[in-house]
Amino acid sequence: MSEHDVLIRLALPDDAAAVTAVLRASYPDLMAEAYDPELLALMLPTITRANPALLASGTYYLAEAEGEPVACGGWAREMPGSLKVEPGIGHLRHFATRAGWTGRGIGRLIYDRCESQARAAGVSILECFSSRNAEPFYASLGFHTIGEIDVPMSNGMTFPSIHMRREIIDDV
Repeated sequence: MSEHDVLIRLALPDDAAAVTAVLRASYPDLMAEAYDPELLALMLPTITRANPALLASGTYYLAEAEGEPVACGGWAREMPGSLKVEPGIGHLRHFATRAGWTGRGIGRLIYDRCESQARAAGVSILECFSSRNAEPFYASLGFHTIGEIDVPMSNGMTFPSIHMRREIIDDV
């Protein structure tokens, strides 16, 4: 798949249904081997909903191919689950690619947009709280593992994740 076969654009609040569709078509299948089924049953209703704040942020993207939404992802200055901002650090947020569309470079294209935008905004380090199954994807982008972390969720539970980090250096 080439960059010309997929449209990557900023997501808007009106894209909530499309982003939710990507999350619901991605997370259950791709996370099944990495997490206990009981935990997923409890977490999926929370993690497969579009985040209105991200959709309104101007830093969240939606990828479309063959007339359908196939991937999404973005970044924010705020640490997930809080309003805490650390100067120079950005956080990747809510990345997903529909099962069947993985391995085609779409996630990397979205990441490239995020990194470019974050760098232009003065960010020098990107972090993410990766799901266990997505750790190889982020590692392929140059992220290194800091360690395991339990991410607090809006439903009062925590989601076992992998804290990862990457320095982004302007090569210009």
